[in-house]
Amino acid sequence: MAVGKEIRGKIKSVENTKKITKAMEMVAASKMRKAQDRMRSARPYSDRIRNIAAHLSQANPEYSHPFLVKQDAAKTVGIIVVTTDKGLCGGMNTNVLRQVTNKVRELEGQGNKIEAVAIGNKGLGFLNRIGAKVVAQAIQLGDTPHLDKLIGPVKVLLDAYQEGRLDAVYICYTKFINTMKQEPMLEQLLPLSAERMQADAGSGHAWDYIYEPDAQTVIDELLVRYVEALIYQAVAENMASEQSARMVAMKAASDNAGNVISELKLVYNKTRQAAITKELSEIVAGAAAV
Repeated sequence: MAVGKEIRGKIKSVENTKKITKAMEMVAASKMRKAQDRMRSARPYSDRIRNIAAHLSQANPEYSHPFLVKQDAAKTVGIIVVTTDKGLCGGMNTNVLRQVTNKVRELEGQGNKIEAVAIGNKGLGFLNRIGAKVVAQAIQLGDTPHLDKLIGPVKVLLDAYQEGRLDAVYICYTKFINTMKQEPMLEQLLPLSAERMQADAGSGHAWDYIYEPDAQTVIDELLVRYVEALIYQAVAENMASEQSARMVAMKAASDNAGNVISELKLVYNKTRQAAITKELSEIVAGAAAV
């Protein structure tokens, strides 16, 4: 029964694969809860600093920070691509990188050059394959994003925009909606959108502040913190989406492995039954011949 032995080997192999995917599903479920808590705990800070930035932009219109000024002379655009370090998370990275590809084609069609910052191994490999200019990278961030690891690579684009060498900066990441749904997002990071800040400002009454030491110093520091908060929130959302997508993908793989095992067992039983029937037929035929 060489065929039966081969089928038994396949069944054993698929069972071992199912054990691995089931373990990965449980690990992803555990990490997912922590990532979601981390993401949700960062949202109030992001919302509050966005509101304060909106109020300050309305309260002190005579000073315009470079992050608020639109530029069109450099013909160079920066893109921050946030992906995962590891795979096995369904089509999450594919959807993000598809949006990046479409945006890069659109910008290059308008005569712009591209400078990219890669956060995550998958995005770095993709940008290298398409020949994009990668000016900085942040990989192997682990399960917990740390702002000090993100500031360095991203500051390259922020400084370039402040010096007038970039026309705009975009960030592309995966936004966490719920466990079953994650959406790829492509947002303009710089120049900061006044409509977005004003929409988050809440009430329509005017704001006024007393600045110490002066308005320019306070607004400069606040807007840098604001941009950093947006980037940290994007990375936290991406990590929560990663664990959710991996849990769903590993559950689907485990279920599929179970179906394959059932089909292989059915084929094995049919093969074994056919072999037994053949042996019985040969015995009966031999006895009749005698």
